Amino acid sequence: MSKPKRIRKAVFPVAGLGTRFLPATKAVPKEMLTVVDRPVIQHVVNEAREAGIEHFVFVTGRGKACIEDHFDHQFELEATLSSKKKTRELEDLLAELPDAGRTSFTRQQAPRGLGHAVWCARDIVGDEPFALLLPDMLHHGDKPCLAEMIEAYEQTGGNLVAVSPVPEDQTHQYGIVGVKDAKAKVSQITQMVEKPPKGTAPSNLHITGRYILEPEIFPLLARQEAGAGGEIQLTDAMITLSQDAGHPFHAVRFDGAIYDTGSKIGFLLANIAYGLKRDDLAPQLRAAIKDLL
Repeated sequence: MSKPKRIRKAVFPVAGLGTRFLPATKAVPKEMLTVVDRPVIQHVVNEAREAGIEHFVFVTGRGKACIEDHFDHQFELEATLSSKKKTRELEDLLAELPDAGRTSFTRQQAPRGLGHAVWCARDIVGDEPFALLLPDMLHHGDKPCLAEMIEAYEQTGGNLVAVSPVPEDQTHQYGIVGVKDAKAKVSQITQMVEKPPKGTAPSNLHITGRYILEPEIFPLLARQEAGAGGEIQLTDAMITLSQDAGHPFHAVRFDGAIYDTGSKIGFLLANIAYGLKRDDLAPQLRAAIKDLL
C-alpha cells in the first residue's frame, strides 16, 4: 500500500440551532457555550490542532458570526490586556488563534442534515482526505482522539471512524458499527447501521463524532436522497462508500470519556470533568461538589 495522503484539513459543522438549550442559544450559538472558560468549539479546535491539523473549515449558518469573530484578533481587547500588563491572559488568548489564512467559513443555507453540511465544504477541502469533528462531542482522554485516529490512518489509509462502547440496551439510539475484532484498538468495519432496532445491533460500538474521510464521499453526498428525518445522512453515504473494496473503513476505539455537550446532562458533566483536570480549580471544585451533595 502506498503512503496515504497527509490529513491537513478538518471540517467543523456548526450550523445547528441548538434548540435543546433554549433560551440560552436564542442569541448565542450553542458552540459558543463555555466548558469551564473556553467555548465548546475551542476545545474541539484545540483537539484538531494537537493532532497536526493545519486548516480549519467551519460550516456555519445564520446567527453564527461570533464563531468567526472568536477565531480572529480582538484588537481592542488585546490592547487593553497589554496596557494593564495582563501578560499571561494575552499570551493565552493569542496562543489559541489559528495562523492567518488557516480558517475558512462557508454557509449551510438550510438545515438539511450532517451529510449536507459536509458536502458544503467540498470546494474548500478539495481532492484530499480530511477530518470531520462534530463540535457537540467532547473527547476527554490522555491523548487527543483525532491524534490517535491519524496515527491509525497512517497505517491503514482509507476511512476511519472513532467508536466507543455503549450499554447494549442503548444501541438503538446511535450509529453502530460491526467490526472484525471488537476488542482491538483498530479494526476493519464490517457493517454500519444508523439507530438499529433493539436487539439487532451488530455490536455495542457507537460512532462518536470523529471521522477521517476520503474525498470520494462528496459525489455520493451530492446525489444522495434524503434519509432519516428528511435529511441527507452522512452514515448513508459512508455505507455506500464502504461497499467499494477500494475504500475500506476502520474503527478506532477511543478509551477516554465522551461528553455530549448538546445535551444538558452531558454539558454539565463536561464542565465538571474539565474543571477537575485543572490544577487551579480542582481542589475548590471538589470541595464545592461535596458541599452540594
